[in-house]
Amino acid sequence: MSIVPQLTLEELNQVDAWWRANNYLTVGQIYLKSNPLLERPLEFDDIKPRLLGHWGTSPGLAFIYAHLNRLVKHTDQDIIYITGPGHGGPALVSASYLEGTYTECFPKVTKDTAGLTKLFRQFSAPGGIPSHASVTTPGSIHEGGELGYALSHAFGAVFDNPDLIAVSVVGDGEAETGPLEGSWKSISFLNPEHDGAVLPILHLNGGKIASPTVLSRKPQHEVEAYFRGHGYEPIFVEGNELPWMHERFSDALADAYTRIREIQDAARNGDWDGTRPVWPMIVLRTPKGWTGPHLVNGKVYEGTWRAHQVPLSGMKTDEKQLRLLENWMRSYRPEELFNADGTITDIVAANNPSGEKRISGNPHANGGLLTKDLVLRDLDNYAVEVTPETRATKRVESTRTLGAIMRDIYEDNPTNFRLFCPDETNSNRIGAVLEVSDRAFMERTDLIDEKLSNSGRVMEVLSEHNSHGWLDGYNLTGRHGLFASYEAFGMVSASMTMQAGKWFQEANHLDWRAKTPSLNILLSSTCWRNDHNGFSHQAPELLNVVLNTNRDVARIYLPVDANTLAVTAEKIFSDRNKVNLVIQDKQPQMQYLSMDEAKEHVGRGYGIWEWAGSENLGEDKPHIVVATAGDVVTMEAVAAVEIVKTVLPELKIRFVNVVDLLTLYRPKDHPRGMSESDFTELFTDDVDVLFAFHGYAGTIHQLVHGRPDADRFRARGFKEEGTTTTPFDMVVRNEVSRYHLVMDILNNASFVPENGIKLYHWAERQLARHEAYIVEHLEDLPEVRDWELGSFETPDFSRPTSDTHVPRKPLPER
Repeated sequence: MSIVPQLTLEELNQVDAWWRANNYLTVGQIYLKSNPLLERPLEFDDIKPRLLGHWGTSPGLAFIYAHLNRLVKHTDQDIIYITGPGHGGPALVSASYLEGTYTECFPKVTKDTAGLTKLFRQFSAPGGIPSHASVTTPGSIHEGGELGYALSHAFGAVFDNPDLIAVSVVGDGEAETGPLEGSWKSISFLNPEHDGAVLPILHLNGGKIASPTVLSRKPQHEVEAYFRGHGYEPIFVEGNELPWMHERFSDALADAYTRIREIQDAARNGDWDGTRPVWPMIVLRTPKGWTGPHLVNGKVYEGTWRAHQVPLSGMKTDEKQLRLLENWMRSYRPEELFNADGTITDIVAANNPSGEKRISGNPHANGGLLTKDLVLRDLDNYAVEVTPETRATKRVESTRTLGAIMRDIYEDNPTNFRLFCPDETNSNRIGAVLEVSDRAFMERTDLIDEKLSNSGRVMEVLSEHNSHGWLDGYNLTGRHGLFASYEAFGMVSASMTMQAGKWFQEANHLDWRAKTPSLNILLSSTCWRNDHNGFSHQAPELLNVVLNTNRDVARIYLPVDANTLAVTAEKIFSDRNKVNLVIQDKQPQMQYLSMDEAKEHVGRGYGIWEWAGSENLGEDKPHIVVATAGDVVTMEAVAAVEIVKTVLPELKIRFVNVVDLLTLYRPKDHPRGMSESDFTELFTDDVDVLFAFHGYAGTIHQLVHGRPDADRFRARGFKEEGTTTTPFDMVVRNEVSRYHLVMDILNNASFVPENGIKLYHWAERQLARHEAYIVEHLEDLPEVRDWELGSFETPDFSRPTSDTHVPRKPLPER
């Protein structure tokens, strides 16, 4: 039996009035800049000079919203509304205006005729708001430009949110995207005991911009079979007849809600066998552009793709079109919906929930209001011991430290932290989280499965889109987490990363938007160490995507060892409204800094490593500065400088490491940018700088643009050279190996001692030895493979290496 009463005649009239009011406001936003209540016949000057917006999906979105309001009034249920057809933005803006939250957030848009005029004028106009649901839309946690991600955001919002229902409207155009197709399987990870629920509503209105949609043309039995195969119980509602459609949808919504509560009550009262429930969903078929103009210039618009955007045009000059618009707007009977002063009438207001139960005012959709700081243990618990004597002499899989940190965060924060990872938790050496939580999985499990259960809270699914989208929804409803991926596959969901940055950027300008936990991304299995997978897995592009994200939002960290990673983790898990990109490989790597040194180094973002260089600070300028950003290239640079300072102790080298990449910017270009005095202290004003960089070399030139004599920076980095090969061959192929760096130091230093030419040719011969050795032995040279600081022995230049035919040549000119 339904726990929601049947729709009464009084409620039907209230729901219908609210829906008509929303439709009226939506049309007004698209077309009008004055005369909002049609107090006089429309004139050409009442029409906006540019008509932008999307009418086709809006009446369906408003129809659903009107009925959700009634549901909330009866049940007091917390509901957020996520709309995949994002360009139905005017319907969402209209909803929040009718509920009063829009005026609370934007007091200048008052609840009267003057406010209506502002509401209409600002829509999709200069100085106004976008045409899609966005960060400026109260009640939204989903940017309307993110086609394909509505359902993953909805599921992310309800994980660990047992009292929340996310209603996610999936447009039939959006349903054709890869990310959305993949996100239906999120149902296989939803636990009714400790998670909330998602009610997907597939809105089949038949058309995209210029053609029909696939699902809308499929017979009902195929649509039903498809979703039953995913584990949903579809409830079908179809038609356009009024008032009967109100009754049909009201009953469908009540049935779906009752089923959700039955599933949750059983799970939470001990009457559940642990198997995945069959969750309800609604398939709603209504005409595209429902209630809009049916015929325009002899062509059918309502119910076709022609209704997708702006069905009428030419109102600035065409009297016939102008009258069509006026008749359309008057068909909603605005005199029943708005009082003479522009306020909404009682029958419209009667369909609104109150206070925080309003969908547009629910605090879950402004998640910073609910955010609690993570409990973080002291970093000394995770310290890897490093002393001056042991620097760069022992190797540790640094990301295991991050795994230990997150293990304890899971334990100390059991309801507001999750790891989201595309099936690579153990692969990326962060599997310590599995000591305290299984992987979430609601499908059947076998005896051979490990750390897999319906109570698990570690999220693994082989989809970057789902993992990223889940975390987005989790973040924006006030919880913390991390998305971990192989570096090359960060680009699969790069558009989601960009949209998250845009969201934070706009949210920073809205006082009423409380700051939420940051989007934290770990890229491991990096381009330099994916030598076993090959060229397809060697790609550092996401770094550049984040680099060009808004300056107040983007942060890029390149920790070089376990302790710098630990300090970075504490930093990213504590801040707000950022896109934090952390790049560090999972393979065993040298350890350089103690925990105290790491705290100072990461806190500043950069520093001079005196122990790695060969200058006496405070005396004369160095002959060259060697700088690094990134773990593998830092090891190569440390090894290169050791070679040079062993053979040529007179050559003074300053060694600089940058862990907070964006500190290289000028202060006026980025808030993390280091001051001119600090930049000079680090790099001088005129000494050449050799920069070994994790990503593309051009990135460094972008970062130091405008610094003193920026042309003196010579960057080495990834240059799209790779294959399945040895680890060291990857840096050789991209010309950032220790031997290439030795030659670069000699080429660019302001002073080269007498043996410089011999050392240069020795480095060339070493590269030739390397090439021959890996083909013969299938592994790297022993002096490379087993290198540690202090292990380099001065070569005997009097005896040429036998296994090389590299011709001797003079030292190239600078």
